[in-house]
Amino acid sequence: MTQKTALVCGAGGFIGYHLVERYKKEGYWVRGVDIKKPEFSPSTADEFILADLRYPDQAKKALSLNGMVFDEVAQLAANMGGVGFINSNHDAEIMHDSALINLSMAEACRQAKAKKVLYTSSACVYPERNQLDPNNPRCSEDSAYPAAPDTEYGWEKLYSERLYLTYGKEYKMNVKVVRLHNIYGPECTWKGGREKAPAALCRKVAEAVEGGTIEIWGKGDQTRSFLDVDECVDGLRRIMMADHPLPALNLGSEEMISINDLALLIIRISGKKLTLKNIAGPEGVRGRNSNNTLIQKELNWQPSKKLEDGMRKLYPWIEKQVRQ
Repeated sequence: MTQKTALVCGAGGFIGYHLVERYKKEGYWVRGVDIKKPEFSPSTADEFILADLRYPDQAKKALSLNGMVFDEVAQLAANMGGVGFINSNHDAEIMHDSALINLSMAEACRQAKAKKVLYTSSACVYPERNQLDPNNPRCSEDSAYPAAPDTEYGWEKLYSERLYLTYGKEYKMNVKVVRLHNIYGPECTWKGGREKAPAALCRKVAEAVEGGTIEIWGKGDQTRSFLDVDECVDGLRRIMMADHPLPALNLGSEEMISINDLALLIIRISGKKLTLKNIAGPEGVRGRNSNNTLIQKELNWQPSKKLEDGMRKLYPWIEKQVRQ
């Protein structure tokens, strides 16, 4: 096969769906693999394999390519969700499933001699102690150690980072690690408990009647930054294509906003008149914001899209889902 080849693990998920589309636009032959197919739109992958990557034989099957070697493997598969999921007694399930996926995939990539491997970690690896001030979180890449993530999800991600980087070092594999910060956009999970804040708030606003209220977990002054999925995919491609070794890199936006203000932004986009009601609920860390100093230095990359522009694309999509 003279055409370049890519394997996207987690292709049934939100980011994986968009990454497959990007690969296709770049002319790659793409295999998607996941335990499920995309929920909202058909995958554009040339081939889609349903497989449980927790099992070594399934991971090996995913890497099998008629005696050929994949040019690029993007490992996005994980058991994950938003703060409501990772803070509600799913710790053992998350750690068990995601650790097994990564143990199986790292070894399968080694055996198959995959040319490039990209592992998507998370901003959840950063210590809680550096995220207590909602106005001044510290999330530079060098702040991950001494390690003290606030969730078991974050601990598993940090372990898996070390797993892939150690495989890269000992087996001379071309491995890249990226720490994603709150990705949003169309095709994302928006109900069922695994949705993240932008989608959850869009759903609440879309479902609310004029003059009603929407509930916000916590005081609402906790802060986050959110990255549009198209810019996320662009960053992932730049990281994968880099020929030189890279450290683990943040991939996110530096446009920080409180959860209350995010909700008010979505309400304004909707055109409705609604009020906020803050209630007890999981908040996660008090503040988190991507620090893009290192990725800008290494790859000259910075997101260009404003949060409001991205939300003006997400809200109508979720509103349409709610109405169906």
